[in-house]
Amino acid sequence: GSPDGKVPIEQYIRMLRNQGFGGMLVTDHDSYGGYRYWKKNIKGDKYQDFLVLKGIEYDTLDAGHILVIMPENIKLRLLELRGIPVQMLIPIVHNYGGILGPAHPCGEKFMSFMNAKAYQRNPDILKEFDFMEIFNACEPQEVNDRAKAVAEKYGLPGTGGSDAHKADCIGLAYTEVPDDITCESDLITHIMKGTKMECGGTIYTNTTKEKMGKAKGILSHSFWIYNKVGGWSKAIKRSNKLKKGYVERVEVKESKKEEKDEQTSN
Repeated sequence: GSPDGKVPIEQYIRMLRNQGFGGMLVTDHDSYGGYRYWKKNIKGDKYQDFLVLKGIEYDTLDAGHILVIMPENIKLRLLELRGIPVQMLIPIVHNYGGILGPAHPCGEKFMSFMNAKAYQRNPDILKEFDFMEIFNACEPQEVNDRAKAVAEKYGLPGTGGSDAHKADCIGLAYTEVPDDITCESDLITHIMKGTKMECGGTIYTNTTKEKMGKAKGILSHSFWIYNKVGGWSKAIKRSNKLKKGYVERVEVKESKKEEKDEQTSN
């Protein structure tokens, strides 16, 4: 999962189920590792009343963190190689039926779209997004209020996220989604047609940046350096993926339980 994540995915599931949640969208930074582990080791055997959907929080070159959701039959390995400019990322995602939107858009410099170079150069990029995170449990309320105002101005559906990297953040945010959502494509369809989804939660005040106080600017500049160096280091891999077409369509397999039931009935 995310390089700074402290919680195994099964612990997320257990804690969320105990709090009354019916599912989660996994959005690790530049990695599908957490989701892969769930799919390979947990799916179909346990927690069948809990829906786990695959997403990713992509670190762009110039627009901060962008949440991406692809259809379940699309493997876009390129999304695990951070550093693509947002104007390249948007058409790639859309061409394969995915959706994307800024995470914590009004947060820290370099990490958040409204405080990044791409927005400053061309604010109209906002019109190309499909949704926006308007409640992030790890951002102050006034920051979330600004995000909500931007989303309303541009007519973007709003979502909520805990941004949980450790256990005490889990379950602090929610997005109410329709009961008929069973896969990523269902969620994409509802967002694209503008289905009203309420979101909100509780603000977490024990984040690293809150502890750092005025020195939190160091954190955002550290991210800028991390992203630049990481982007350069993965430039060759990204280039190769682009040349090869960077996408794989996969057959969606049944869960382990469904497969066992089918074998038994045969």
